Amino acid sequence: MLHSRAFRITLMSVAIVVVVALVAVVVAAVVVVRRPLPQTGGTVTIPGLSADVTVTRDARGIPTIGAASTHDLFMAQGFVAAQDRFFEMDYRRHVTAGRLSELVGENEDALEADKVIRTFGWRNVAEQEWQLLEPSTREALQAYADGVNAYLKGKAPSQIALEYTVLGLQVHVGSPEPWDPIDSLAWLKAMAWDLRGNYDDELERATTYGSVRDVAKVDELFPTYPQDLNAPILAAGDETITTQTALHTDEVDLGGDAVQAAFAQAQAAMDAVPHLLGVGEGIGSNSWVVSGDLTADGHPILANDPHLGISAPGIWMQVGLRCTTVSSGCPYDVSGFSFAGFPGVVIGHNADLAWGLTNLGADVTDFFLERVDGNRTQRDDEWEPITTRTEVIKVNGGDDVTIEVRETAHGPIVSDVLDLAAVSDAPLPDGSARRGYEVALAWTALAPGRTADAVISIDLAKDAEDIARVGRLLEVPSQNIVFATADGHIGYQAPGRIPVRAAVVGDVPSDGTWPRPGWDSAYDWQGYVDSEQMPHATDPEDGFIVAANQQVTPAGQGPFLTKDWDYGYRSQLIREGLEDLLADGHKVTVADMNTLQTDEHNPFADVLVPSLLALDIDDPYDDDGQELLRTWDHVSSADSAAAAYFAAVWSTLLRLAFADDLPDGHGPDGGSRWLEVVRGLLDDPDSPWWDDRTTPGVVEGRDEVLTRAMVTARNELTVQLGTDATDWRWGRLHTAAPEHPVLGGSSIPGLVRDFVNPDPIAVGGGSSIINATAWNASEGYDVTAAPSMRMVVDLGDLDSSTWVNLTGSSGHPASNHYADQFGAWAAGETFPWPFTSAAVTADASRRLILRPEAASSS
Repeated sequence: MLHSRAFRITLMSVAIVVVVALVAVVVAAVVVVRRPLPQTGGTVTIPGLSADVTVTRDARGIPTIGAASTHDLFMAQGFVAAQDRFFEMDYRRHVTAGRLSELVGENEDALEADKVIRTFGWRNVAEQEWQLLEPSTREALQAYADGVNAYLKGKAPSQIALEYTVLGLQVHVGSPEPWDPIDSLAWLKAMAWDLRGNYDDELERATTYGSVRDVAKVDELFPTYPQDLNAPILAAGDETITTQTALHTDEVDLGGDAVQAAFAQAQAAMDAVPHLLGVGEGIGSNSWVVSGDLTADGHPILANDPHLGISAPGIWMQVGLRCTTVSSGCPYDVSGFSFAGFPGVVIGHNADLAWGLTNLGADVTDFFLERVDGNRTQRDDEWEPITTRTEVIKVNGGDDVTIEVRETAHGPIVSDVLDLAAVSDAPLPDGSARRGYEVALAWTALAPGRTADAVISIDLAKDAEDIARVGRLLEVPSQNIVFATADGHIGYQAPGRIPVRAAVVGDVPSDGTWPRPGWDSAYDWQGYVDSEQMPHATDPEDGFIVAANQQVTPAGQGPFLTKDWDYGYRSQLIREGLEDLLADGHKVTVADMNTLQTDEHNPFADVLVPSLLALDIDDPYDDDGQELLRTWDHVSSADSAAAAYFAAVWSTLLRLAFADDLPDGHGPDGGSRWLEVVRGLLDDPDSPWWDDRTTPGVVEGRDEVLTRAMVTARNELTVQLGTDATDWRWGRLHTAAPEHPVLGGSSIPGLVRDFVNPDPIAVGGGSSIINATAWNASEGYDVTAAPSMRMVVDLGDLDSSTWVNLTGSSGHPASNHYADQFGAWAAGETFPWPFTSAAVTADASRRLILRPEAASSS
């Protein structure tokens, strides 16, 4: 299954062919490997341009595009994106259209992904969105597509990307289809999917209940946000609206075999979707903005580092988009981070305003448990027909696969998508007949919206009013927007299309944290939160705003957004770090912000180490790890022996305390929720959670489990890192290893894999640490999500701003810019980010002129 990793094709059947081919290629490596590298100097003729466009590139290959018209600017952006990253774009559009099997051939994972995404209908929704968009947005999307197609015209696949050459050893590879604006819109659905909020927690509650059969025990694993410990984004006193509380339905046995089977099949379908941005604990971001009253130059400073999955190439493309003369006819002068395949800049700054994004994590999905009878589903006292449509999946080199997609009033049925064992029939409560259960998905992104307008509009934003308008357009995914203006203001805006649920159904509270009974219309969504009620703030009294996936407003204030927040340990470290910097009247600088972004203080250690040190370990060998903790500064740096030991203790503790109670395959990931669970249990040494149910007749308590975790961790690290505990290093366990999404997996021949995957780098940090190099405690120590980029913007001197990308600007493995920023990123270093015309010109190392066809021929 795909789970938390990007999709990787299996080429075992051609491994020998590939190795032999690569040996032969050594002689002609320049031809085969470097052939796709784009032209970055001189002149290229592009039909459709109205005037010359200049593309300069700096020493890291980052393009700045200068054009006289909006049309030419976005057309050139599409051309440059295709130059650098077309295969990435092509892969993404195959995924988002449910056509991955067309690209890679017969592959079980690809086919399952196609089935689920066709069931969601991402591309169908994108097609409906086209007519909702502003004409200017449609023009930008079309110009971008025209630029992509201008680059593709006349090129063989081997001239476009090395990946096509490798794929061609197994499947037929023809010329890529022309890029369509809908391909860009469909990408927004993948972005929304990976940042959708709490659906994992909702299903996990339901499946955990199948094991423990106790709602109160399940609730203990999903504690309330500790707002007295970790501050929300906004302080008390802004707006007060109603909140909602949890659903514990007694209308159906959630632990029944038929219901649990339906949940398991829904989970399998969710796991089959490739995660193009990342998934799991660690998918979030840091952002903060500081008022000019508190900075050295008297102007605001904004910092942002989105935490997403790591891949090669990295998720972001850096780019500058400049109208040669900024006017109402050509208003763009913006620089920042974009997505290959979509016009504009997603995160960055213009001359007037800088903005950062973090995932708000609003609850925008609900699973509805449906009572079904054949092709009917129960709605109150009636039975309604399930709507159906047929989808045909073409398989490169194989037979077509036909599926029937079924939808209820709530959304597509996801529990019958994959070819798994059928859900057992079960009688309805009145015993009248044996009928089955299915699970349907309601998700705000399955209704067409105007997020594309928001992406284009934010590039032109100048003030809080403009950001508020962007917030009304940015429907999915819901993001925290922090911003700062050149004239000295800072602010926050929560956007998003957030469902309104009935606060109480009868006497049963309802909030979407558990699957909902689809047969009771009282549990249906009641509409969406009014955008005017979404939380926002400008120029707060304390002079800074921190938005790092924590709770947005204090409990009881603002509209109900979700109960499943990040638990705020990382955001609180940022807040305290800023307060420490500002102590004694210090004025913060860009350098201060860069340092804070890479802070590696571990809040897990603050909570757990005192309890670990209070225990006695008699054996002098067993206590070597514990001795490391006595002098540890709680900093999880790559060279720390204590950090390595503590990580091993943490993962072992979670396994000992919880694995026996949770469903198979649902081990604790070790993120902030589990830190809050353990923090609560430390004060309850006799809690049943400490007891290991696999040891009948023996009841373990807190101290025994903590001691066993320390001794076990010592033994495990001895095997992995050696006998001498002082020689252990966190970075030897914890490595960042970006992988190519198609050719980077373990099933690929080593020569190919080593070429497309950058060499792994040992890193510090970890889950819920400001330097958020997350890892999954139930799977190992490798980095699963990380700061996908880092930026710090100085609104007083934009040329003093800094940035760094995870890997590099290019998607071509043979390019010097494929991973030339990776080492700096791992070391916590950044690069200058020039913005003014003079600075960009001085920084340019390559210059390409894109010339209209008529001008070239004259």
